[in-house]
Amino acid sequence: MNLLFEDNQIIVCIKPAGISSQERPDKRDMVNELIKHCENQGITNPQIFPVHRLDTATAGIMVYAKTKTAAAFLSNEITQNNFQKEYLAIIHGVPEEKTAVLEDLLFRDTKKNKSYVVKRERKGVKKASLTYTLIKICTNETDTFSLLKIRLHTGRTHQIRVQFASRKLPLLGDGKYGAADNIPTLGLFSCSLSFTHPTTKERLTFTASPENKFPWDIFE
Repeated sequence: MNLLFEDNQIIVCIKPAGISSQERPDKRDMVNELIKHCENQGITNPQIFPVHRLDTATAGIMVYAKTKTAAAFLSNEITQNNFQKEYLAIIHGVPEEKTAVLEDLLFRDTKKNKSYVVKRERKGVKKASLTYTLIKICTNETDTFSLLKIRLHTGRTHQIRVQFASRKLPLLGDGKYGAADNIPTLGLFSCSLSFTHPTTKERLTFTASPENKFPWDIFE
């Protein structure tokens, strides 16, 4: 586990792909990994509070609270849209514009754990918005891929995945949303996170690059 910052209020770390960001009794998860980390430091009965999430298949920067007060503060920061999140994404195909804002209405089917773009507002439908910028294009023998940088304006479940898939630009490896790849990873990485510290009120920004070469090395 790669820790970027830690004090008595928060832990900022890079979540690997394949590990749940929230506590799961049946799978390896970041909450229990961080509790073990704190116990190894000699802390008695440590508590870890998740305040946001990443999909299990997605790697990248996350912040966890170590106290209930810090968790409440960070949760309010998210509600007030004071969290800034940026991602790197690999998609199939090339978007029509080099940079654009994507706005959609999303409906989440909790039974299927899947989100859908819909045309009208109704119960359970939420607005979703993001800005993307095209960084690179790569073409091989069978396909064309684009590397994007994305800034989220809202934090909906599977938002990046479903907004691009609905435009026939699914993320690399995202079979759930239409990609045909048979690879054990997802072309999505949380590369930047900015928020206000719960006690010092200092504005903190953390950045990172994907730790695994694959699949990001196709753009080298």
